[in-house]
Amino acid sequence: MREIVFTRMSGWIPNVIREDGELKLMLAAGADANHEPRTFTFPISEAHLAVIREDLARHLLLWSAVLPLCDDAGTRGGIDENAAVALLDPILLAAPADVDALFRRIRWDRSRLIAHGADTGLLERGQVCAAMRAATETSNGKRAQEYRADRRRAERGAVLGPLDAAILRYTGQYLHGATVPKRLPDAVAPALLPEVMRVIATAEQACAGMRIGRDPRRGNRATDRRDWDRMKTTVEAAVRRAHPDLVDDAVRTVSFLMCSEAADRSRSAPMEDDEEAAGHRADFGGSARKTVLSFPDDKDVEKKWLRDSPRTAAAEFWEFVGDRSAADNEVFTIEDEEMGEGIQLHFYADSIARITTLRAGGGGSDPEYRVEYSLVDGMSGYRDLVSAFVRGGCAALEQYGPWMSDVAEFERARRRRDAR
Repeated sequence: MREIVFTRMSGWIPNVIREDGELKLMLAAGADANHEPRTFTFPISEAHLAVIREDLARHLLLWSAVLPLCDDAGTRGGIDENAAVALLDPILLAAPADVDALFRRIRWDRSRLIAHGADTGLLERGQVCAAMRAATETSNGKRAQEYRADRRRAERGAVLGPLDAAILRYTGQYLHGATVPKRLPDAVAPALLPEVMRVIATAEQACAGMRIGRDPRRGNRATDRRDWDRMKTTVEAAVRRAHPDLVDDAVRTVSFLMCSEAADRSRSAPMEDDEEAAGHRADFGGSARKTVLSFPDDKDVEKKWLRDSPRTAAAEFWEFVGDRSAADNEVFTIEDEEMGEGIQLHFYADSIARITTLRAGGGGSDPEYRVEYSLVDGMSGYRDLVSAFVRGGCAALEQYGPWMSDVAEFERARRRRDAR
């Protein structure tokens, strides 16, 4: 039979129980193979219970020292009871100086103590008993998270000033640099908020008019990495010029915010809006040249666009690419059977081929084609080529050359580019 003898306000701080007449300390720590919390117990004496009742600091120090033993138990093992019992007298009954000395020799959970109010400066100097004088029963997990984040920054030599920290709090990236940034003015001290907003205004002015387009080669919601890098570089240069005292972490979080917001605007817009924002304003649906276009991929799946479609040909094509593009499906074609021409996009090689029918087949003879190749400069280059072809056919692509009909010559050009 089990009864609880002593418990504190926080349900996670170890309880004292009586089980089959024996006093034990019981704590939850870790998880089993099914991700359910594990519970561990080990025996204590009445003298230990008396200290646990009266001295919150010692109770928390014991918890901190026992947690690594629970970690060692893993998902199925038992706690090393002898090791746990061996911690009782040195932590609960010894003089403060001896407790401090013990904590310099053993493993212990620093974050747990910080969450319960430990003085971080004293902890780092090895004065654990003094550090726990202001300990609280209630836990503040965010305080421990911020401490860990500051330690990680210190390990790579980054020291935040008040404005740096305020900017990271504003974007929600103080704790985790990989978190998608947001605008959180309430997270910033009112005295620092105007300074933070001046930095944000600098960034907004620097990237005004810039955009991050989508990259359907990587899916319908993917964005163009080159556009992202261009905006990032622009924003960071402007912020560093205007605010030279900011550390790199603060500058990067501001550029991350600007780029993330621009990318979200692009993802939420219809494909037609994405094309128009990229500068491709021609009304492909009203083109007199194109009445029907086919969009086959490398897996024999095909989509057709008709002149009376409510959507532009380019928008339909890029949506098809976004739906179908994959690591094993990186060749997409636009065919105009009526005009006897087409283009084939090779995403794996950043290249394109334009294909023109010189002589239609008939009477048992095969058709004759002219195939010319060109290198493509990223997603923006593909957009230009697709738009030009839809608008004016292969003839409209001449300005985007050079075009090479010799495959060996083209491969040499591609290798030279890739080597750069």
